[in-house]
Amino acid sequence: MAKKELLNKLSIYIPQKKMEEKPVERLIRLGNKKDRSINYMVVEAILGYLRREEKKG
Repeated sequence: MAKKELLNKLSIYIPQKKMEEKPVERLIRLGNKKDRSINYMVVEAILGYLRREEKKG
């Protein structure tokens, strides 16, 4: 079996139930307000989540 290669790209699937909360539209609005890209904000959110979870051990 071929070894899996890590890529420097990430795409996400947003479940239908979560789409009701309009996460994409909210990210666009917030990104415009803060002059940040959606990608930047998503990466920051992921890193924040990882830091919190890693502290829990």
